[in-house]
Amino acid sequence: MDVSLAFLIVIFLIGFVGSFISGMVGIGGSIIKYPMLLYLPPLFGLAAFSAHEVSGISAVQVFFATIGGVWAYRKSGYLNRSLILYMGVSILVGSFVGGYGSKLMSEGTINVVYGILAALAAIMMFVPKKGIDDIPLDQVTFNKGVAAALAFLIGVGSGIVGAAGAFLLVPVMLVVLKIPTRMTIATSLAITFISSIGSTFGKIATGQVDYIPALIMVVASLLASPLGAKAGQKMNTKVLQVILAVLILATAVKIWVDIL
Repeated sequence: MDVSLAFLIVIFLIGFVGSFISGMVGIGGSIIKYPMLLYLPPLFGLAAFSAHEVSGISAVQVFFATIGGVWAYRKSGYLNRSLILYMGVSILVGSFVGGYGSKLMSEGTINVVYGILAALAAIMMFVPKKGIDDIPLDQVTFNKGVAAALAFLIGVGSGIVGAAGAFLLVPVMLVVLKIPTRMTIATSLAITFISSIGSTFGKIATGQVDYIPALIMVVASLLASPLGAKAGQKMNTKVLQVILAVLILATAVKIWVDIL
């Protein structure tokens, strides 16, 4: 691959913009960066990445973007350690199960699974969430069994499609578990980081990572994700929910357009 200055700049900007948004709204960022990596370089006359290369670069980038986001939230009081433990362990186990099981599925079936998950996430984001942001952070409670079971199912689905699962994790935490928006954003970054461990090392072990663009994306992530997290802490929670809803809806529409 020809590594020109234009190539370096475009890849860095994709990583920076995507990581800023992911840090702000609590998702790993594949929703944004996957299509950007796939479609933007050719628009600038640069070499196109294959879908396997994009998924490999995205996996590594999500791993580091979520580290940056969690680090920015470490003293905020928004990280719910109990929720991270129950959902993090479950989603990690589920993602391994889904990742292994995906070997037995056709590409078409995997795309349909992805489409169904994204559609469910989009629907949940538009369900009214009255009163959740009025709950004091030290009084937040949740059903541990339900949280663990849902995280496992999200892990299986995300493992099948090769994503970290945050696009589904966030609406489940908001709508089903009734976790306040800012705590959801911070905590989902930590859970997504745990979920991304398996996919990242799996991609590296199977040689699906193009290291030069991946390194550029990592640098951009470590710079932009904490900035996005700090911006998210200052924004109105209703605005954050709208941004999340639009991103998840756009993902669902894009997936189903590709399937149909």
